[in-house]
Amino acid sequence: MASPRAPEPLPELPDQNCGYREVQYWDQRYRGAADSAPYEWFGDFSSFRALLEPELRPEDRILVLGCGNSALSYELFLGGFPDVTSVDYSSVVVAAMRARYAHVPQLRWETMDVRALSFPSGSFDVVLEKGTLDALLAGERDPWTVSSEGVHTVDQVLSEVSRVLVPGGRFISLTSAAPHFRTRHYAQARYGWSLRHATYGNSFHFHLYFMNKGKELSVAQLALGTQILSPPGPPTSSCFLQDSDHEDFLSAIQL
Repeated sequence: MASPRAPEPLPELPDQNCGYREVQYWDQRYRGAADSAPYEWFGDFSSFRALLEPELRPEDRILVLGCGNSALSYELFLGGFPDVTSVDYSSVVVAAMRARYAHVPQLRWETMDVRALSFPSGSFDVVLEKGTLDALLAGERDPWTVSSEGVHTVDQVLSEVSRVLVPGGRFISLTSAAPHFRTRHYAQARYGWSLRHATYGNSFHFHLYFMNKGKELSVAQLALGTQILSPPGPPTSSCFLQDSDHEDFLSAIQL
C-alpha cells in the first residue's frame, strides 16, 4: 500500500506584510517553483469556474496579471480558452512557468510590472487578476483608509487595465476584499467601465468584480468612487481569514 503523499510545505512568509509588495520577496519565494505545486490564492479554478466561464469566449485574448505559480492560465487553456498571456514582475517565477508549461507553447509568459504594462492599447478582450491588488496593498496600516500611496498604486494598475482592454472588454478581479473596501477603487468614471459583484466560497466568501469597458457605473457607485480618501463605515460583520489560507497578510489587506 502506497504511503500517503506528504503535504506541500507552506511558503516562507515575509517578516512584515509590506514584504508582499517587494519583487525581491517573490523572487526568493519562487526559486524552485517549476518543481513545486501551484499555490492558489483564494481558491483554485474549480471554486469559481461556474462564475468565470460565462464571462469568457473561446476567441478572447486573455491577460492574467501577477500570475505567480498559479495554474489558472493553464486551466483556462484546458477549458477552451487558448489565447492566454500571463505576466508577473518576478522574472524567477516567469522562467519557472515557462519551464513548467513548455509543453504548451500557446501559453505566453512575460516579466512585466502590472503598473506599467508594455502592451499596446486595446490588446486584450479580457484581463484577469487574482490576489495581485491584494498583495500590492499589503502593509497598509489602516484597513479603513487607504494611504495616498496605496490609492495611487491601485490607480496605476486599473488605468493600465483600462488602456489595454478593447471597447467591450472585460476586467475580472478575484479578491478577499469586500465591496465596502474595493468598490471605491473600481468605481472611477475615468476607467470607462461598469461594475458588478459576485461571491464564491462556502464557509468564507471571496469576491469577484466584473467590469465591462464601454458601459457605465451607477450613480451610487460613482458616489462611492468620490470617497476614495474617506473611511467607509464598518460592516455589520467581518470575516478576515479562511481556514485553508495560511498567508498572514490576508487579515491586513481587506481594502
